[in-house]
Amino acid sequence: MSRHQSKSIPGRNLRLADQIQQDLAGLIQREVPTSRAGLITLSGVELTPDYAHAKVYFTVLGAEPEEAETILNEKAGWLHSQLFKLLHIHTVPTLHFLHDKQMAGGFEMNRLIERANRPGSWAEHDDSTEPDEPDETRG
Repeated sequence: MSRHQSKSIPGRNLRLADQIQQDLAGLIQREVPTSRAGLITLSGVELTPDYAHAKVYFTVLGAEPEEAETILNEKAGWLHSQLFKLLHIHTVPTLHFLHDKQMAGGFEMNRLIERANRPGSWAEHDDSTEPDEPDETRG
């Protein structure tokens, strides 16, 4: 699902942002080497109201986000030219790739929750989380 924050022609803006996300995902999958950039997933596209610029949010596995961002922004011009051929619209936005820190934070939160719920985790050994039971030695 894409995130969008436009007030002018919202339907067209959303459709175009979704199409850009789909087309870029295919181009990146075919043309950006995973050995350098890792496995990249696009999480959203935000377009300016005049369609001149697009913020493209991504997550990455198997590489540092900064490295992947650098590689994607180096290829932004070429990806822009490929989009121009695919979209057939007058204005294809300039692409700006940004690591999606919200998604990364969500992944980290899920990892911590799974770790806490795992049998034998630290949560089971924490006395403060167990209910108080009456002491049988008292009479």
